[in-house]
Amino acid sequence: MFNSIFDASATGQNITTVLICAAVALVLGMVVAITHMKTSQTSKSFLVTIATLPILVMAVMIMINGNLGTSIAILGAFSLIRFRSIQGQAKELLSVFFSMMIGLACGMGHVLFAVIITIITVFAIIIFTYFHILEPNKKQRVLKIVIPEDLDYEDVFDDVFKKYTTKAELVRMKTINMGSLYKLTYDVTLRSGIKEKAFLDEIRVKNSNLKVLLSHPCLEEEI
Repeated sequence: MFNSIFDASATGQNITTVLICAAVALVLGMVVAITHMKTSQTSKSFLVTIATLPILVMAVMIMINGNLGTSIAILGAFSLIRFRSIQGQAKELLSVFFSMMIGLACGMGHVLFAVIITIITVFAIIIFTYFHILEPNKKQRVLKIVIPEDLDYEDVFDDVFKKYTTKAELVRMKTINMGSLYKLTYDVTLRSGIKEKAFLDEIRVKNSNLKVLLSHPCLEEEI
């Protein structure tokens, strides 16, 4: 069922077969781009990249054609590439890997396999994006507090945490500002119905009104 459409006994590939693989790679790349566009915030340049990446990967696979020396040379050429843009989000990395998988499958002639896997993966992405199957706890936060060095941090915030959270765990503590201040990082789970501003105000009363940051776990912000 998933046999390659390429003739394994031939020294080269038929132009018609190559064009079929190229067309399938381009269409499936567009499917990946449209899926990413509908489920994430993105840019046109990134959509163009993941739409055309499968056909380029397919071309590389056809050029290699099982030749070990050529594959090593191409690997060396790709190792020279450096991505100087900002680090991508998890969904962007998924889409890039998705496009590369399509290109690899089409480059080996497994067109039907590429189509079926694309349909299944797109369906899974849509289900996981629009339904609350893998949604984390919305009340989870990361709390970062700056305190003076003479403040006993071990139990000073216990009454505030008991009032506003169901869980508060100190996960990191370090000195800053030449050792004159401490920065504490807590994993907290907020109680339902509480006001975050009131929570932060009570923290600020106890830490001498120094900096406090309350953020979602996925955001790596510093204070």
